[in-house]
Amino acid sequence: MTVNNSRGNFVTRRVFFSFHFDNDYWRTQQIRNIGALEGQSLCTPNAWEEVKRKGDSAIEKWIADNMHGKSCVVVLVGSETASRRWVRHEIVKAWNDKRGVVGIRVDRLLDRNSQTSVAGANPFDAITFGDSGPKLSSVVQLITPTGNDSKGVYASISNNIERWIEEAIAIRSRN
Repeated sequence: MTVNNSRGNFVTRRVFFSFHFDNDYWRTQQIRNIGALEGQSLCTPNAWEEVKRKGDSAIEKWIADNMHGKSCVVVLVGSETASRRWVRHEIVKAWNDKRGVVGIRVDRLLDRNSQTSVAGANPFDAITFGDSGPKLSSVVQLITPTGNDSKGVYASISNNIERWIEEAIAIRSRN
């Protein structure tokens, strides 16, 4: 994504996609195909299994390597995203590294079997500032795209994702 910054220069926004691999890989591919963003290469299912087999430190390294140089983390929220350990890790890392963070619900996009899913919990509700501070959801947006069907939801995401990312980056710069 290329944006015009305050100095009149164009800046390419590079994003990291965070999602529940097993449930939402297909939906994530749809978002990547929008083409408005420069995101990390998504692991194929076989490559992700290889990273997982190497253990937690290999997963953490993969996340750090792929998040490096990104200005925003886009959490693609499906039915089980909020419960995923590595998604929570990616959110916390992004916030602590001062990257923008935004969530976009993808449950109404079709999966590889042409099925939608139920809306999952807000993953930002499970993360607090400190031990007893406010929830990250008090600051980070979870977007529910408009649209009556998968095509409408896709169009909503396609038409708005750049603005949502810019808002997330602005929110993080203020907090």
